[in-house]
This record gives sequence, structure tokens and C-alpha cells, in this order.
Amino acid sequence: MATNRTFTMIKPDAVKAGNIGNILQMITDGGFEIKAMKYTQLTDQQAKEFYAVHSERPFYGELVEFMTSGPIVAAILEKDNAVADFRTLIGATNPAEAAEGTIRKAYAKSLGENAVHGSDSDENAKIEGDFHFSAEEIVG
Repeated sequence: MATNRTFTMIKPDAVKAGNIGNILQMITDGGFEIKAMKYTQLTDQQAKEFYAVHSERPFYGELVEFMTSGPIVAAILEKDNAVADFRTLIGATNPAEAAEGTIRKAYAKSLGENAVHGSDSDENAKIEGDFHFSAEEIVG
């Protein structure tokens, strides 16, 4: 059964480019309610832990370096069918392949600097949200 929450991060490239407000507007226009949000910077250890699933991949070191290169905005979002609907809203990982009207089509620079993270499953949405937020930080 699909849950109604997902997790996202606005990545350092989009934060540095000044796109936080525009991306949040697209998220709320897409019918998502923000249940938790914080502006923070990942430490090297946090990034390694968060992306541990990719630790054997050749891009892991670059990913950790990129995700610690500047601040991020982490958020838990709520909407019916949240994970699938958010994956649709953010678009393909490669912005060249992303559909018009998606966050990555509008704000991503490249496959590596793709503006936002979105959970790929209900299970990961819960794990990722819990990684960044305590129960007291989540509204509702």
C-alpha cells in the first residue's frame, strides 16, 4: 500500500543557483504539503551514510563531494501517492531526458547536478525522512 509521505532534498547546485523558492513553489503547486523542512549542510560522514547504497558505484566519491559542497534543503512532503507523484514532478535523473514542466527540466544542470533528490520507494521515503528529522520536527 502506498504511503502519503515522501522525502526530498534540494541539492547544493539548486541552492547555490537561488532556486529554493521556485522549487518549493513547484512542490506546493503540485499539491504537496510540507510536513518538515530544514536548511542544513551535510557533513562528509552524513553524506556517506545517506548514500551508502551507492558506495560500490564509481560515482560515489563524487556524489559525496557534491552533496557536501554547500547547503541543502531537506523536506518531508505529504500527498496521496506521494512517492510516485513526486518522482513524476521531479522528472528523469538526466535533465536532458526530463519532461517539460518538471523540476529537473527547469533547474537541473546535468546528470550529476540534478537539483533535487526524491525517494524511490515508500520504504526509502521513511528511512530517508527519519535520517534527517526527529519525530518532534515533523508536523502532523
